[in-house]
Amino acid sequence: MHLVPPSPQKRIVVAISGASGAVYGVRLLQVLREMGDVQTHLTVSDAGFLNLQQELDMDRAQVEALADVAYPVHDVGAAIASGSFQCDGLVVAPCSMRTLAAVALGLSDNLIARAADVMLKERRRLILMVRETPLNLAHLRNMTSVTEMGGIIFPPLPSFYHRPQTLADMIDHTVSRVVDLLGLPQPQAPRWQGLKVAAQSEPGAD
Repeated sequence: MHLVPPSPQKRIVVAISGASGAVYGVRLLQVLREMGDVQTHLTVSDAGFLNLQQELDMDRAQVEALADVAYPVHDVGAAIASGSFQCDGLVVAPCSMRTLAAVALGLSDNLIARAADVMLKERRRLILMVRETPLNLAHLRNMTSVTEMGGIIFPPLPSFYHRPQTLADMIDHTVSRVVDLLGLPQPQAPRWQGLKVAAQSEPGAD
């Protein structure tokens, strides 16, 4: 049994599943660590570790070092598998269609699905950064089901209104939106200030 003492810090659970886009989970862990007053708990699926190696050349030790506490994905007796473990939210970044289906159906067959089920039953914040395209009807129905249960479906789609110059800019903006949904303060985050349109003279005006 894992015993985690109470903490005055915010607690966020981050899960990395086997969809492409492992960088979102890694960058989220880095941003939360930089905030200083957030305790992170991590679990990664077997396919998630494969993607971390394939996409970022990161091994298990490197990614787990980014979190305060890490749990094996098959350890369904871990602290985050219980509703008595108090935390402020869970983000699956990225979320595969297999993980989405498990959450939608309440399967709880690994620690990611179980921890997500806990978020829903305890009415806490659950954010699924689903990564797939195109979407079939099963995907769409599963997203609807999770939404009806109170979860948030957050596909990591880039925005361009802030004129990103690099891939890192797009990743950071997406992660910043997720941190906003967790209710964590980000004084330095870029904010939309309204459309800037050049003033035009009215017909006949001097």
